[in-house]
Parts: sequence; structure tokens; C-alpha cells
Amino acid sequence: MSVQLWETLKEAIVLYTGLTPSTFFTVLALILAAYYVVLGFFGGQPERPRPRHTEEEEMPPLRPPVQLGEITAEELKAYDGTDTGKPLLMAIKGQIYDVSQSRMFYGPGGPYALFAGKDASRALAKMSFEEKDLTGDISGLGPFELDALQDWEYKFMSKYVKVGTVKSELPVTESESTAEPSETTSRDIDTASAVKPNEDGKSEIGAVKKRKLFRR
Repeated sequence: MSVQLWETLKEAIVLYTGLTPSTFFTVLALILAAYYVVLGFFGGQPERPRPRHTEEEEMPPLRPPVQLGEITAEELKAYDGTDTGKPLLMAIKGQIYDVSQSRMFYGPGGPYALFAGKDASRALAKMSFEEKDLTGDISGLGPFELDALQDWEYKFMSKYVKVGTVKSELPVTESESTAEPSETTSRDIDTASAVKPNEDGKSEIGAVKKRKLFRR
């Protein structure tokens, strides 16, 4: 019985498809394989839920910028992003900006993380990542470097909130802080020279009077 069914099936395949039974079943197998491949690409398997513990969700929400006023460069180091409870700060030309919204760039592990918590004016101007350039000293920079620094400053002014300034650490001598400016005039100099004692112990004023008397 089964032999007769197989012979009938082969005759039907040849009659309706024009293919030999072996060719027909080969084509059928290829069609089924292609179907399962396509089904796998377009949702044949249920999508696995993605883990929700991403880096962004682990980050604390951004807090409103807090004005710090004037702080020292040493105090600024505490805001380099290692303490997530503090804002992420960076300074350019002595002006401190809150860059917390760009933590992926300036925070720990970011490409510009070494600039955080510092006045990196010189490094930004020179596009340098060397430790010696992580300073606010911009003396000796060329015009192109100063232009680059200006572009960085414009970018920070337009994107971030200024929250303070870096206190200047230039030493001030006691004489500079207490001395009052003196206004010395030529009249004072003439007066001082007029009362200067000469070699005989007498003032120049007396000598001048004597010369006037002899001339009369």
C-alpha cells in the first residue's frame, strides 16, 4: 500500500511541478530552511528583557548648580567627580563652571576626566594632556593657542553655569598692602634739595641768601 502511495506521489510531483522527486524535496528543504532563518531575524524568539541597571540610571539626578563664590585651586580639586555627592566642576581662565551634565566627558573614566577639578586653561589652549599643562597659567601662549582657549571659553559660557572663581594665589607683600601712594612733585624735590646741609654744616638756603647780598 505504501509503495503504491509513493509511486503515485512521485508521478504527481513530476506531473504538477515538472521536477524529479529528488529535486523537488531538495527545493522544499531549502525553502523551509530559509523560512526558519527569516523567522529568527524578525522575532521568531521572544525578546529578552534588557537589564535596567544601566550607567545612566545608576547616576544620581542632576542637582541645580550651587554658587560657591571664590575658592582656592586646592579646594577646587574636591569637585573632580570622584565624590558623586558633589557637583562636577572645571575652571577656565579662573572662572568655575558646573559641568555635571557632561559627566560622560569630564567625569571619572571620561576622555577629559583629567581636566575636572582644575583650571585647565593652558591644557585646553594647547590641547595637551600633560600634567605640567593642567594649570591656569596662560603666559607665553601663542595667538593660535589663545584663540583656541577663547573658543573653549565661549563654549563653556553658553553651555554651563558659572558657579564661582578661582582665588588668585599670587603673593602680596606687606609693603604693597599697607603703603599708600605718594605724590612727589618737583616742588617737593626742590624744597628737599634746598634744605640739604652742605659740607660746612650750613644749609643751602643760607648760602643762597649770602650770594644775593653780595650781588646787591
